[in-house]
Amino acid sequence: MALSPFDRDLLKVCLAHEPGSWEAFVDRFLGLVIHVVHHTAESRSFRLTLEDVEDLAHEVFVTMLADDLAVLRRFRGDSSLATYLTVIARRVVVRELLHKRVAASSSDTAEMGDLADLAPNAIERIESQEEVERLLTELGEEEREVVRLYHLDGKSYHEISEQLGIGKNTIGPILSRARTKMRQVGADSAVQS
Repeated sequence: MALSPFDRDLLKVCLAHEPGSWEAFVDRFLGLVIHVVHHTAESRSFRLTLEDVEDLAHEVFVTMLADDLAVLRRFRGDSSLATYLTVIARRVVVRELLHKRVAASSSDTAEMGDLADLAPNAIERIESQEEVERLLTELGEEEREVVRLYHLDGKSYHEISEQLGIGKNTIGPILSRARTKMRQVGADSAVQS
């Protein structure tokens, strides 16, 4: 999906620091960020309080504000702004959830779910929308679409099953194979760098 003229204009006024632009930006994307917070936590079996959700959403917007809106300045317009912000928000939320897991006592660890497969270096490796798109091109069409719907669009297994006409029980294995391929491509790229 391409960048809409409305989002292009909103981004432009934000980057120019026009009065009220940041508030308009937050109003436009707060729902998306909260959805990403909930979906990311739920998919990793984290139970969040309302305060946790607010803190994580706040952290996402603070990350966007950092270094004079550096995250927003890196946006190239190759996708919709919502897709780009979903990737950014998910990365921030995963990072914060990892920090919570590390900080949690052993008695709290069982409640927080299994995040062992999300090593910090894997998160750092996928730094931008361009990297995600590049990794997706390494996948077959079905894998690419399942990954995009699950990780970028936040769809459930049931929704993906209905949309693509594939069995709900096949989605987990497809995602697992795709993640393995993407990790390998990412590792190969890191070795070549």
